[in-house]
Amino acid sequence: MQVVDALPLVVRRLGLVEYEPTWAAMRAFTDARTDETADELWLLEHPPVFTLGQAGKPEHLLRETGIPLVKIDRGGQITYHGPGQIVVYLLIDLHRRRLKVREMVTLMEQALIDCLADYGLAAARKDGAPGVYIGGDKIAALGLRVRNGCSYHGLALNVDADLAPFSAINPCGYEGLKTIRMKDFGVTDGVAEVGEHLLAHLERLLAPRPAIDRP
Repeated sequence: MQVVDALPLVVRRLGLVEYEPTWAAMRAFTDARTDETADELWLLEHPPVFTLGQAGKPEHLLRETGIPLVKIDRGGQITYHGPGQIVVYLLIDLHRRRLKVREMVTLMEQALIDCLADYGLAAARKDGAPGVYIGGDKIAALGLRVRNGCSYHGLALNVDADLAPFSAINPCGYEGLKTIRMKDFGVTDGVAEVGEHLLAHLERLLAPRPAIDRP
């Protein structure tokens, strides 16, 4: 069994940034990358915005709120981003890390589950509904786009975000789905502190895996 060389992983902590310029930057990064381009994780927050996936149905926005709606190129339906919610964008060469798309989704979910476990919260996956849940209520969402074997977009974890905007949508297309946050369980750490826990788990799970020598 051969161990692959260490793969560089750049972490960028961007703070509070507008959605559309960040989305454009992800696409530009992915279009310009080469075999030598390091993978990157972008940790950030967005001002209030609804995003609707490429196959998303506009009727999942239940009422007008004044929050902008942006139609984007990830999978999935509608979700909300806002201050107090951790967003991590994963700009990853899946082939180089020997990951298939489904494995990448599972990795993202596991990082969230492990991060929440750091705070004594027992989170889990739900069959047929990507994301992470506590007691059936959604605490984290995810959505990816893969182009030429490289991913962008990523995941969002509710830390102490205002949950009111979620009442104006069917989160991720599920009518009546309750959305929760870490603050509801007595977690006092903010986005910066929780973000470092989440980054550590993502970096651990994205570490190079052994390559199997085949005859």
